[in-house]
Amino acid sequence: MHFLVPVLLIFLQSSDSRAGEIIGGREAKPHSRPYMAYLKYSNKNGKSGICGGFLVQKKFLLTAAHCWGSSISVLLGAHNIKKPEKTQQQIPVLRAIRHKEYNNKNFNNDIMLLQLKKMARLNQDVGLLALPQKAVKVKPNQTCIVAGWGCTLKRLFSDTLQEVKLKVRRDYECKEKYRNHYNHSTQMCVGDPNVQKASFQGDSGGPLVCDGIAQGIVSYGFQNGSSPRVFTRISSFLPWIKRTMKTLEDKR
Repeated sequence: MHFLVPVLLIFLQSSDSRAGEIIGGREAKPHSRPYMAYLKYSNKNGKSGICGGFLVQKKFLLTAAHCWGSSISVLLGAHNIKKPEKTQQQIPVLRAIRHKEYNNKNFNNDIMLLQLKKMARLNQDVGLLALPQKAVKVKPNQTCIVAGWGCTLKRLFSDTLQEVKLKVRRDYECKEKYRNHYNHSTQMCVGDPNVQKASFQGDSGGPLVCDGIAQGIVSYGFQNGSSPRVFTRISSFLPWIKRTMKTLEDKR
């Protein structure tokens, strides 16, 4: 039996056979995805891990709700996370706001906003990713791109940003595969089951980019890395995103 897992990467003392990089992808051209953020989080119980995220305003990032930690650090402008690149900006998180209806049992409403303590400096290596203008669903068979960091299927950490092209699938495919979990109104079904390409553990919180627009957030899938996998549908949360950013700004 294959178990559902959020697509994050937990730091362990020994290698975890379930962990993996983006499957079937390739190394991204350095700094070609300036919106990408590398997140490290930790909790008071000693649990820590990494996720992806993406910059949507100078002070705000989006990521997955299951990437929450009592302490979260954000690294922008990175390609190789193990090297101190001149392009990198490390900024502390002021507030982390998970969607109030996030369900950690079925990962519904798996979305979180991060407010940075200071504005990111925008340049050719650090930039914003556009959100959908309205709640329009991406059509099946459209090709989109996911990027992220993680460890390889050989259980070696990938220092550099990886990316992969994935096709959006029809909702019924995920309804059949993820019974009692998949919600077509707030989630997207992504990845061809006949092609060994997928987001995987360590890629949580990263964006699904379709025609230059962030349409999804890497959420969960089976631990064997099979496709299709489930992404949070960003267009369903536009009112929440806008309202939450305004509320947080007003607290400054």
